[in-house]
Amino acid sequence: MPQQNARSTIPDALKNFDSLPDSANVRQPVVEALFACSSATVWRRVKDGRLPHPRKLSPRITAWNVGALRLVLRGE
Repeated sequence: MPQQNARSTIPDALKNFDSLPDSANVRQPVVEALFACSSATVWRRVKDGRLPHPRKLSPRITAWNVGALRLVLRGE
């Protein structure tokens, strides 16, 4: 059985995105998958206001609020 690259697997947070509460946070790979874009595009969209700014949870962890992402996905 071939080994899968960690970046090629679907994050659990993405599989269960619809069941997450609006107060939950998700990491960048989930945002990239939700909007079908690269890391650079995520940050470009944050800079120009098309995506919400993430929260810095610790010096090495950045995450986006699920409720804010849902508003963008709905076009609000």
